[in-house]
Amino acid sequence: MTPTPSFLSLGVPEAIADALAKNGKSEPFPIQRDTLPDTLAGRDVLGRGRTGSGKTIAFGIPLVANLATDAAKKRRPSRPRGIVLAPTRELVTQIAETLKMLADPMGVKVTTIFGGIPQRRQEAALEAGVDIVVAAPGRLDDLMRQGVVSLEGVEITVLDEADHMADMGFLPVVTRILNKTPKVGQRLLFSATLDNGVDNLVKKYLHDPILHSVDSAESPVPQLTHHVFEVSGKDAKDALIEALAAGTARRILFTRMKHQAKRLAKQLTARGIPAVELQGNLSQNARDRNLAEFVSGEARVLVATDVAARGVHVDGVDLVVHIDPPVEHKAYLHRSGRTARAGNEGDVVTIVLPEQRGEMKQLLRAAKIRVTPRHVDPNASSIDPEVLSLIGEIAPRVDPRETERRRSEAQAAQQRAAGHAPQGQGKSQGANARRKRSRGGRGGNGGSADQSGQQPGQGRSGRGQGGRGRGGNGGGAQEARGGQQGQRQGQGGQRQGQGGGQRQGGEPQRGARRSGRRAQSSGGTVYSTSSSGA
Repeated sequence: MTPTPSFLSLGVPEAIADALAKNGKSEPFPIQRDTLPDTLAGRDVLGRGRTGSGKTIAFGIPLVANLATDAAKKRRPSRPRGIVLAPTRELVTQIAETLKMLADPMGVKVTTIFGGIPQRRQEAALEAGVDIVVAAPGRLDDLMRQGVVSLEGVEITVLDEADHMADMGFLPVVTRILNKTPKVGQRLLFSATLDNGVDNLVKKYLHDPILHSVDSAESPVPQLTHHVFEVSGKDAKDALIEALAAGTARRILFTRMKHQAKRLAKQLTARGIPAVELQGNLSQNARDRNLAEFVSGEARVLVATDVAARGVHVDGVDLVVHIDPPVEHKAYLHRSGRTARAGNEGDVVTIVLPEQRGEMKQLLRAAKIRVTPRHVDPNASSIDPEVLSLIGEIAPRVDPRETERRRSEAQAAQQRAAGHAPQGQGKSQGANARRKRSRGGRGGNGGSADQSGQQPGQGRSGRGQGGRGRGGNGGGAQEARGGQQGQRQGQGGQRQGQGGGQRQGGEPQRGARRSGRRAQSSGGTVYSTSSSGA
């Protein structure tokens, strides 16, 4: 039997191998073992492998190692030398965390770019100079159009989860981005499948690529056990969901619709099972908070839509539950891939109502999975042994008020770290304004000021309920704290709005595109909307 090669024997720099060992990764996974000799040599590689097979480290090692030589000398403002494109914000964040673990010992700088948050911080990171940018396509494309970032110096390009980007309609944006990179340079593409136009990307942008196919999306996962539980109706379904969520182990519950995820997370939390939601309507701050709570174990249950089917890579998920059968088999496979990762064992449950039996049968056939459905009644005097084994040890119930208190504190801490005024302060100011029946004013043109000392625009007295106002039409501050300060004049209770939003960057806004954005205020604190992105 041939011994498993070490990272060092594959040509991985010693500093990176040491960083991997410190994180418990002493032996390469198959996709890493197969691709590293070629990627470290600078070859273009097409890697096919399902999620959880170790692709991030497979492309992260050559990306860092090949850019590490004289990285500080070659670093230029707003001109990264390596880019990684990924379909979701969560995946961007998690890739960046892995890359930083590899990059820090090599003196390589990594930053992220994605939508849903103000871009000023991202602009500042780019202007300071970075080597690798991990980005969602939409926001990167937006910054390129604004002239904030140039890809003319890119030496290595990585596309991760290319098939998922195709499913989300990102291929036209990805094509625009790739067209702005030099034709020479190394390109690595990792994908579970090559359909929906991914094969066209390979043909157009990869130069004589070497194909390495390990654990394709259609191949069975030996450590993954599938279960299909048929229930008689909604009451039995709700009882089964609560029972499966009640264990001590970490688990993910998938819903089809965003409102379902929101409602179910609230219901479970109210019943003493701390649960968090992850769905497309959440702000980036809320996504980050909820995911952090799930990773830390404060919430054992994550209720998610397909935004998490590939975008969340969390170790130690023992159970995935499909609240309803997914609409197609690819979604089933990708959702199920949240467990049984990196060689660990895991279970997948699909709950099926009588009218869903036909679609479940078709889905399993398309996914090439054989499992015998079984009828379960969670309200029976004795619960099915198979269900009991999946529940495992039952966790103590948590007072919902304690959960809410802890989350409020976490939210306030996150706001303080981001430089925002605590929510409670804004609410009390708003209530005070309503009690005094004061009138809100609109900020004057050019109402933005940065912290370097520009004067805010002078507001004019106006009419508005409860101290609410709009930010100035001028510099439109980006996620900035407002500086409306009302002065009551006379007994009529009119106020003069002074201020518009202050921005934290210390530099005027770029472009007329953002300058007209309207800030929203509540209780004397003004916020502006962020730019669009992936």
